[in-house]
Amino acid sequence: MNSNSSKKSYSYKDAGVDIEAGNSLVDQIKPFAASTKRPGANADLGGFGALFDLKAAGFKDPLLVSATDGVGTKLKLAIDMNKHDTVGIDLVAMCVNDLVVQGAEPLFFLDYFATGGLDVEATRDIVAGIADGCRQAGCALIGGETAEMPGMYAKGDYDMAGFTVGAVERDQLLMADTLEEGDVLLGLSSTGVHSNGYSLVRRLIADFEMDLGAPAPFDENVKLGDALIAPTKIYVKSCLEGVRAGYIKALSHITGGGLYENIPRILPDNLVAELDANAWELPPLFKWLAELGNIAPRELATTFNCGMGMVVAVSPENADKLEVLLSEHGENVTRIGRLVKRENDAEQVHIIDLEEAFLK
Repeated sequence: MNSNSSKKSYSYKDAGVDIEAGNSLVDQIKPFAASTKRPGANADLGGFGALFDLKAAGFKDPLLVSATDGVGTKLKLAIDMNKHDTVGIDLVAMCVNDLVVQGAEPLFFLDYFATGGLDVEATRDIVAGIADGCRQAGCALIGGETAEMPGMYAKGDYDMAGFTVGAVERDQLLMADTLEEGDVLLGLSSTGVHSNGYSLVRRLIADFEMDLGAPAPFDENVKLGDALIAPTKIYVKSCLEGVRAGYIKALSHITGGGLYENIPRILPDNLVAELDANAWELPPLFKWLAELGNIAPRELATTFNCGMGMVVAVSPENADKLEVLLSEHGENVTRIGRLVKRENDAEQVHIIDLEEAFLK
């Protein structure tokens, strides 16, 4: 007699992995991927890999540029609110905005999604957001990985990462050595906190017992949670227009580290970015965060984008034309500063009247 005849028959589903649910999800998200088709990619899902044809995309002498990123602890707010339809946009934005700062056009995108147990409806919303972000960026969603990992993630929790590849014609690559003293700095408005600084945001929400479902203290027309998880702005199409017109000399995506840490990443050693904090109004959301947490202006500008999600460097003779072009492509543009000569190893970002402007 078989000693195993009376034993329970185990399955993968018993261990927490539902292959049928995974297959159902793939079927449901195929239309999202198909909606992102573009020249060079057919955006079909289901194979082991995907191809991209650079020649079909119109490139002649391209350099490939790649980026990867995640959404961070902003995901915890989305999970707490059971609202999953915008974090996919964040995932795409954090990757493709890092491509365009080098002058590159995002070509295709892949995602990695990991969870303790697959919630098909929530995951479908997430992938719908990823497809939305890809359409905004003009890149194809060509594949990804969904991993069920029971025991690694608590019920309802998930994490994800994005991967994107872009291309830039060799002669359009943005290089720091083209920047000069006197170049103008333009700021492109953000849509909120974007996807950085959420460990501090969540700490404030917890410590002060804020209700995410209540009207925002700074805007009674929107729920606090919705304002906090507003999706990251995707700057790709507008900035590519400026690059291809020959106006943009450099771009800085204002992510973790805020204005103080990100702008120096595009500067040569001999220049300083001099910003005037009086040039723009600190958005009410950031004013509220600063007041709630008694956050010092310097800390605020080193943690958050403070209303400026992308900083653009342009020569003085092209500044007016670039402002018009970016505005025509949907950006809210503000002249926020200029590049000046660096003296005695000075800090590479100097913000005039930071304390006065951010505390008023």
